[in-house]
Amino acid sequence: MQLFIEIIKALIIGIIEGLTEWLPISSTGHMIIVNEFVQLDVSPAFLALFLVVIQLGAILAVLLLYFQRLNPFSKKKTVKEQRTVLRLWLKVVVGCLPAAVIGLLFDDWVEEHFFNAFVVAVALIVYGIAFIVVERLQQAHEKPRPLRRSRYDQRDQDELDQLTWTQVLVIGCCQCLAIVPGTSRSGSTILGARILGVSRQAAAEYSFFLAIPVMFGWSLLKAIKTLMLDQLVVTANEWIILLVGVLVAFLVSVVAIRFLMGFIQKHDFQAFGWYRIALGLLVIVYFLISGGLFS
Repeated sequence: MQLFIEIIKALIIGIIEGLTEWLPISSTGHMIIVNEFVQLDVSPAFLALFLVVIQLGAILAVLLLYFQRLNPFSKKKTVKEQRTVLRLWLKVVVGCLPAAVIGLLFDDWVEEHFFNAFVVAVALIVYGIAFIVVERLQQAHEKPRPLRRSRYDQRDQDELDQLTWTQVLVIGCCQCLAIVPGTSRSGSTILGARILGVSRQAAAEYSFFLAIPVMFGWSLLKAIKTLMLDQLVVTANEWIILLVGVLVAFLVSVVAIRFLMGFIQKHDFQAFGWYRIALGLLVIVYFLISGGLFS
């Protein structure tokens, strides 16, 4: 019975991870609320491992949905198309460099000083306002685009190929802002791309692709450190819990990515901005009542 209860908790956390990792609404903001009501009965070391490793499930969803698009060695592609994909991967790697450097240098310090409900709430609200303002400003300059026939739109491929190295570095620097809890990794990169005038579809897809090396690398390093260096002993039940979390995060991520790409064909990101503001206010009210706003 106890294992069944923990599996249900892992399922809930996996759902939240799968949804919030790709929608620009902050996975941390949601996790801090969920943690008040759903807490795995495991050691702190395993919990830290669990919360990072389930991101692998989310990443696998991107690789599944965009495998053909991201595969530079596909025989279905011409030599020119293969070179375009290789160039895209290079831009992804370059875009990840700022986040890798900042993350390694300041991740522990930021977590120690800024990981509280107040910072998360402020970040949710500030980024929510930013999304609304940026989208309204962009509407005055953008021309409506015809609806896409599929996720794999050649227009987005061309637009990503046309990103300059300066734009790539700027978006990569925006991704660094995600080190602050509540900002959202996808939210930071999408917002940065939109400020530069990148279309909603291309901005979202580039955000997905940037996540692959960042999240995969971080999950792998965390697993190696915890299992090998810290020599954490994982029980059979904990392996089951971890597997459930990864699998659910993967399945929900597939749905979330498809939903987002379909949604932004007809709508902009303002709805997510308003949602962030509402969630930020909810976090403030809840933790003011509970007395844990600054802890």
